[in-house]
Amino acid sequence: MDIEKTSSVEPMDTDTTQAPTRGSLLTLMSRSSRFANETGELPIGEFEPKAFNGTTADLPDSALTQSKILVVGAGGLGCEILKDLAMSGMPNVHVIDLDNIDVTNLNRQFLFRQKDVGSSKAKVAADFINTRCPWMKVVPHHGKIQDKNPSFYKSFNVIISGLDNVEARRWLNATVVGLVDMDEDGDPDPSTIIPIIDGGTEGFSGQARVILPRITSCFECSLDAFPPQRSFPLCTIAETPRRPEHCIAYAFILEWPKQFPEQKLDKDSPDDMKWVYEKALERAKKYNIEGVTYMFTMGVVKTIIPAVASTNAIVSATCVNEAVKLLTFCSQTLNTYMMYMGAEGVYSHTFVYERKLDCAVSGKETHKIELSKEATLNELIQMLKEGSLRLGMPSMTTADKTLYMQKPPALEKATRKNLDKPVSSLIDADEEIVVTDPVLQSINLSVAISFQ
Repeated sequence: MDIEKTSSVEPMDTDTTQAPTRGSLLTLMSRSSRFANETGELPIGEFEPKAFNGTTADLPDSALTQSKILVVGAGGLGCEILKDLAMSGMPNVHVIDLDNIDVTNLNRQFLFRQKDVGSSKAKVAADFINTRCPWMKVVPHHGKIQDKNPSFYKSFNVIISGLDNVEARRWLNATVVGLVDMDEDGDPDPSTIIPIIDGGTEGFSGQARVILPRITSCFECSLDAFPPQRSFPLCTIAETPRRPEHCIAYAFILEWPKQFPEQKLDKDSPDDMKWVYEKALERAKKYNIEGVTYMFTMGVVKTIIPAVASTNAIVSATCVNEAVKLLTFCSQTLNTYMMYMGAEGVYSHTFVYERKLDCAVSGKETHKIELSKEATLNELIQMLKEGSLRLGMPSMTTADKTLYMQKPPALEKATRKNLDKPVSSLIDADEEIVVTDPVLQSINLSVAISFQ
């Protein structure tokens, strides 16, 4: 067969404003859907197809480009989320993260390079995305999420969380739930509801969750599913170590303060971590305990959760997919939880996380606690900290008196005398106490005390 040869080739059209977008999200949003949002188990809006002419010039008119999105965390999940947002045509993004880049991040957090070690995760991630994807406008924020006031979070249409610890997620959850305004009938004002899409991974397992504050269950409703952070008794660490974690804890909890009383352990310092590792290994050999390695030492000291890149990719894609559906109503919203179990194959399932009626954040019921008449206020505080509520620094007032306030120092000193008094001498039976706590933000918890 003869093949006709041409002496010249037509140049490729590089005008991206007129490039065809067949198969893009524009195509999805321009056609009627049999699975539109209003047909799902968690309907939040009615899908109305929008006429597009099939070019990226239509993007400015898309709900995706007009919305403002906050990504919380720029680690393993955060990097993947930022990439997926860029590929989904959602340019108005802010990202916040407290951490700096460590060399151990480079194997899975693909927006960072060796030269970036020591720099802000949020800033480097934003610069990388903005440079590689010119249509993106990622704004970085380096610092704690707690340093931002509620008005900052109120400015976003969707918040995607890639946090790696329970306490920060509780704080974010309480903050966003507290932004919802309620009408005279006690119903939430839809215009003040900011959806949270919470993602998390651990090894080959992961989860994605949609939280509609005051409508679905919130993160606090499922707090029982997260066991308290593991700690080690000092007597075990000092006298009868049995596991490699005990040896490592002995090195950085007991030995470091003795050796360096004026110097705080820097968990990001290779020299400090090497010292801890060597001391832990020395103690492990003394007690014939195996398993102390440098990487394991870092995991115990920094409470590092094992991460797998493929799990991060799957969970982040699920989170961004839910963001697209929440903003455009083009498909059914997840109701409300997706669990991914990669260790068992590419397997996942969904279920509804029900609201907890006595939830400290989104519940409406008064939390009831029974005490003996001799129980002191300090014992009640310990119950609030160690019980199902897992509060951090609870302060308590009644309708007409202040029982105890953690801050400011002057008020704490003035109310400290109540700590050793029986609660029965401070309040009447079944009298309600208003409890506030930093983890609850602006949420006030109502507690009714009854005496045995």
